[in-house]
Amino acid sequence: MKVVLFCGGLGTRLREHSDTIPKPLVNIGVRPILWHLMRYYAHFGHKEFILCLGYRGDLIRDYFLNYNECLSNDFVLSEGGRRIELMRSDLQDWKITFVDTGLHANIGQRLLRVRQHLGDDEEFLANYADGLSDLPLDRHIAEFRARGAAASFVAVPSPQSFHTLHGDEDGLVTSFGPMSEASPFWINAGFFCLRREIFDLIEEGDELVEAPFQRLIAQRRLGVFRYRGFWQAMDTFKDKITYDRMEGRGECPWMVWKDERLQGAA
Repeated sequence: MKVVLFCGGLGTRLREHSDTIPKPLVNIGVRPILWHLMRYYAHFGHKEFILCLGYRGDLIRDYFLNYNECLSNDFVLSEGGRRIELMRSDLQDWKITFVDTGLHANIGQRLLRVRQHLGDDEEFLANYADGLSDLPLDRHIAEFRARGAAASFVAVPSPQSFHTLHGDEDGLVTSFGPMSEASPFWINAGFFCLRREIFDLIEEGDELVEAPFQRLIAQRRLGVFRYRGFWQAMDTFKDKITYDRMEGRGECPWMVWKDERLQGAA
């Protein structure tokens, strides 16, 4: 399945980190979050990517045009540096399509602008490209197909800490406490499975998850995959620091491809 990645947003909440680097190029370790996400999909066998570019799309193009495999793969250097032998490659079998979808287009309109690059595929994947997870992608796809839904998205419990309260008519609190884990507040994690008929539901100016998804709800054709495992957004500078600390400790649950590397070395 092809993977559509929405890489065109302005990333205004990350401007404290950089006002020139687009959010998908914010690094976690030596590689940007976009690379980590693509490596995640590639682990599950999905290696055809369509990048919906917008703000500083030139930097994303340049990153891949000048991609250095040696930064994330073991290699042997010989002949005074003239010869480099890679022991493994990240993207040798990847196919990446770069599409300028406009500076201010919303997600729905960016998706419409890459429709032709999906060819005749009946199903495809999509992602906001601003968060990582150890989601069992194969299970999400299997449930999506079993339900016969036109679209499905991953929902995760909100990472925010909320307290709920109840009060009486006299304005006095009758109960107050943390939201129960048994009934969490679920949010859209930005991982999507879609059928091509989604294009028939997106009208000019529509955002993807607003009007089109409401139409699918009315048809009972919108699925959800609830997941309580690891998920972390990259929305703010605080999120960037969280990722850096996890990477520094070697605690990177989204790197589901690590076992694959160990098996190759065995």
